[in-house]
Amino acid sequence: MEALSKRQTSREFSETKLSDQVIANLLWSGWGYNRPEQKKRTAPSSMNKQEMDIYVTMQSGLYLFNAEKNILEQIHNEDIRAKTGKQDFVSKAPVTLVFVADYKRMSDGTDHQKEVTSNTNAAFISQNVSLFCASENLATGVRAYIDKEELHKAMHLRPDQHITLAQSVGQFNK
Repeated sequence: MEALSKRQTSREFSETKLSDQVIANLLWSGWGYNRPEQKKRTAPSSMNKQEMDIYVTMQSGLYLFNAEKNILEQIHNEDIRAKTGKQDFVSKAPVTLVFVADYKRMSDGTDHQKEVTSNTNAAFISQNVSLFCASENLATGVRAYIDKEELHKAMHLRPDQHITLAQSVGQFNK
């Protein structure tokens, strides 16, 4: 109840880096394995397709969250935070999560059905992240206002990978 009462959206972030442990806890809360023996996660996934990936953008580069190993795998060392949204604050937030749906993992269906399903699943993950942030007194804000084509290129994604949302996380700007 306390996390729900503290949940809020922020558009202002301190540029202070988050610790590796906070980032690990944040990612596990959002989309980690809470029942690893069954390959079940902290957020639901339609028909358990688990098509979502979380990419992490930081000043040091772009990373992919490997939930099975609970580690970040570096994709490249470019700072692309400014491309994760059209607002000025996105380049200052120390961490931005980018939720990406891998349509190859989804069952048959139209692209529209896959888009609706992956957007819904991204929202579940994003809410977990928001509740974690509330519990840890961290600032967070979710957005879909993204130049997805530009970000897709900057992330070096395949054509069957689709950006759904971005969510910045950091300390509150005091």
